[in-house]
Amino acid sequence: MSNKLIHTDPEILGGTPVFEGTRVPIQTLFDWLKTETLDEFLVNFPTVSRKQAVDVLNLAEELVLSKTSLNEATAG
Repeated sequence: MSNKLIHTDPEILGGTPVFEGTRVPIQTLFDWLKTETLDEFLVNFPTVSRKQAVDVLNLAEELVLSKTSLNEATAG
């Protein structure tokens, strides 16, 4: 497996961003965390490693907390 965190390929779920090396959409993690814990997500999606999930959450946090991204997200 590569060091890449998120993979998109038109041949895999129509290009939906998935965890590298899996067919689990990144969106599934965020949807799951609305009502369940990270541990429950990992039990139900065993092809996703804890490191992958935490790295995606850290990336999302970084993007939300970055001034540039936040300004772009709230502009307009």
